[in-house]
Amino acid sequence: MALKTREDYLKSLKAMRPNVYKFGKLIEDVTTDPATRRTVESHARAFDAAHDPEYADAFTAVSDFTGEKILRWNGMMDSLEDIVANSVFKRWMYRFTGTCNGGLCVGWNSQNVMWNVTALIDKDCGTNYQERLKKWIIGAQEKGLVVAGALTDAKGDRSMKPSQQPELDANVHIKEVRADGVVISGVKAMICGVAASNEIFLLPGSGYKEEDKAFALACVVPRDIEGLTIVETRRPSDGRELEEEGWDIPETAITQAYLIFEDCFVPNERVFMCQEFKYSGKVIEYFTANYRACIGACVAGQGDIMIGAAALMARTNGLAAGTFSGKMVDMAINNETTYAVGIGAMAVGKPGPGGMWVSDSLLAHTNKVHVATLPYETKRLCQDIGGGIVETGCFPSYKDFQDPKYGKKIESVVKASVRFSAESRARAARLSEWLTLGAGVPGCMHGGGSPDGAKLVVRAFTPVDKFAQMASKIAGITEEITEPEKKKK
Repeated sequence: MALKTREDYLKSLKAMRPNVYKFGKLIEDVTTDPATRRTVESHARAFDAAHDPEYADAFTAVSDFTGEKILRWNGMMDSLEDIVANSVFKRWMYRFTGTCNGGLCVGWNSQNVMWNVTALIDKDCGTNYQERLKKWIIGAQEKGLVVAGALTDAKGDRSMKPSQQPELDANVHIKEVRADGVVISGVKAMICGVAASNEIFLLPGSGYKEEDKAFALACVVPRDIEGLTIVETRRPSDGRELEEEGWDIPETAITQAYLIFEDCFVPNERVFMCQEFKYSGKVIEYFTANYRACIGACVAGQGDIMIGAAALMARTNGLAAGTFSGKMVDMAINNETTYAVGIGAMAVGKPGPGGMWVSDSLLAHTNKVHVATLPYETKRLCQDIGGGIVETGCFPSYKDFQDPKYGKKIESVVKASVRFSAESRARAARLSEWLTLGAGVPGCMHGGGSPDGAKLVVRAFTPVDKFAQMASKIAGITEEITEPEKKKK
């Protein structure tokens, strides 16, 4: 089985039904349209790496099912070595692109999570979900698919359950169960990498009770399934992603989208949970444990590029990068902290009920809190080193540099070091700006869930009473020190 190449990947996207919109415009070809071609380019670089002897070990694996060599993001994670490889892969992808590549991430995690959850459902309910999932995974491996993942629903009023929402489509749900499949409707929101993906793996957005069983759905659909409209949302780059030339933003990017499902039919062979609400919480538990462990590698990889961007700015400003070595060390420590805590979460994890690895929840959610804080300090340091040309937003555009009236003068004054061109300084400045202020900023705060949600998990897994008993023993306290009774209102 030959590994898919960049050319194969681009061809597969070109063959899909156009159903992606941005700014009210239907995108006919996601590989060439300026609104989406950069995220496609980001994902395509993974195919390049898989065929590069220097990186092939990180970007390929061996199929558990066929023994064939496959693209790593289509593989299973049934050992500590496999899930650590997930983090290694993610850090390299950020180093290659500077940004998120959701089609090589969430779908991969989803298939492994559902392998564990389908083992539970099949055992308790006599279903055959895991066999369906196995057939789909083998097909994905053979085709070398890029698979986005969709958990987050639009949600609606947060004080109401999904079934209580005045707009039921605020959450993706099953409208009808047929003998040959299900009909689904609803909206998944802020989903990464969809425009660059072949398929989308849908998971329940929360743990549900019986009254919300229609929302307990796990399935995988082609990105161009009939009834699905994809609306790419705007990133904070002032529309510069639509520029066809110049250096105002890099050639790589991430896109996020709203997925509007309207009476989409999903055949049984693509359905892996259908109203089994009791297991929806397990999906969230397993998914967040692995995702929040691995995301530490994502922000570390982008942090590596921020160190590099800061060094470029120092040099094009006329200074040695070593002038800022103390700040760069602080940046590196931030990077290694999120990376290491994530690896630690994996190391103390264990196989789940289906044999796929599940990271330790306490450490994984602790890592999420670090991911929501440390990268912002790294960004601040990158801006600090780069100077006002990076951070103030007061920097001429590529088109200004080309203007026949004043472009040459702007170019002459933007040039700083006698050793380097004005264009090199401009490119370095725009990269730092993009990484720290613009569209290159990944979802550090809320990507993969909120830090407040992570803190709730940390709180639940921290045995305060047990620690208090241990402390009492060391202190020689013989009486029981308990919490005061709650005052009656």
